[in-house]
Amino acid sequence: MNLTYQKQIQVTEAHIDQNNHVNNVQYVHWVEEMATEHWELVKEKTDYPDDIWMLVDHHIQYKKQVYLGDIITVKTYPKAPEGIKQPRKVEFYCNDKLVVDSSTLWVLVDLKTQKIKRLDSDWLDKLTE
Repeated sequence: MNLTYQKQIQVTEAHIDQNNHVNNVQYVHWVEEMATEHWELVKEKTDYPDDIWMLVDHHIQYKKQVYLGDIITVKTYPKAPEGIKQPRKVEFYCNDKLVVDSSTLWVLVDLKTQKIKRLDSDWLDKLTE
């Protein structure tokens, strides 16, 4: 299994701010949306299908502006776990150029107890078997 998930988004009026480019807050929304969609695709193949991810740290770098009608390719993938934290990258491309780069840290939370779970250090390896 490939651990990268991607999709395309066409920029609409709803994504545009007063400066006539994609609003920075929209990218934050897409980061969370991509992580959620990716988890929904793979969670049944894990030992944690009933648990939820919570975002604890988010860094984003805006490199180029994107405008109405542009098509963005968004790619996301998890990186190696860091203790209880799970890093994830989300990259936004327009015309094959990286326009926004996001690095996030997530923790897995037991839905019933609301406590953070410690993941096995090799949990991602199991998804690629």
